[in-house]
Amino acid sequence: NMDSALHYIHDSDLSTNSSFSPEEERKSKVQDVVPQALLDQYLSMTDPSRAQTVDTEIAKHCAYSLPGVALTLGRQNWHCLKDTYETLASDMQWKVRRTLAFSIHELAVILGDQLTAGDLVPVFNGFLKDLDEVRIGVLKHLHDFLKLLHLDKRREYLYQLQEFLVTDNSRNWRFRAELAEQLILLLDLYSARDIYDYLRPIAFSLCADKVSSVRWISYKLVSEMVKKLYMASTSTFVVDLMSELVEKFCRCRKWSGRQTFVFICQVKCLFVHLFG
Repeated sequence: NMDSALHYIHDSDLSTNSSFSPEEERKSKVQDVVPQALLDQYLSMTDPSRAQTVDTEIAKHCAYSLPGVALTLGRQNWHCLKDTYETLASDMQWKVRRTLAFSIHELAVILGDQLTAGDLVPVFNGFLKDLDEVRIGVLKHLHDFLKLLHLDKRREYLYQLQEFLVTDNSRNWRFRAELAEQLILLLDLYSARDIYDYLRPIAFSLCADKVSSVRWISYKLVSEMVKKLYMASTSTFVVDLMSELVEKFCRCRKWSGRQTFVFICQVKCLFVHLFG
């Protein structure tokens, strides 16, 4: 079972052995976990000539299997797969990059925080600027990946969350809906100050989305945000947020804005905090 195996790896004491010297990184791709010929055969799947003679999607198959191979070899043998992973991450076929984007959070659990910060974060940053077909892979598991990073590194992505509001196709509303879902999960990873400064503007923007499905998820996001700020030690953030809700939506000249305020209150009985 992949999930249980990943959980075991994450909780084991292997996390203390996740750093390698440059000399070890340059070692030949030799290990003693599986037959070396089998590993060599797998690594050769990134050879462009094989795509022409064997299977045009062989690189995609290689990318799909990589987390399983990494789990089998263990993080101590990551040097065997690192070059292959970077080759796949820069593959010209977006389907190959998309496959890696959907599994990068699983690979991060296998490799541990140090290897993730050194080898996966640069790839992750590249995927954030890729096509929407690739970006959706990291977006769907944004919380799963960011929670594995140290707080200082995690905060760096607060400045980039706004970029998920922009897509190649403005009609791709599912992208914005997924962003709202992920922001609900991200509330647990950031401080009240970060939530108010960075997540609040995005949430308000999503509440005014043209697509109702996006707005409904955003109402839940705002209500959870109020709850999070209400429970924080600093009360000024929740007071300011609720004041902004009243000003922006409750007193809005358009009926749709006033309706938004009612829906937000309905989700989590927000009126108890506002008027109770």
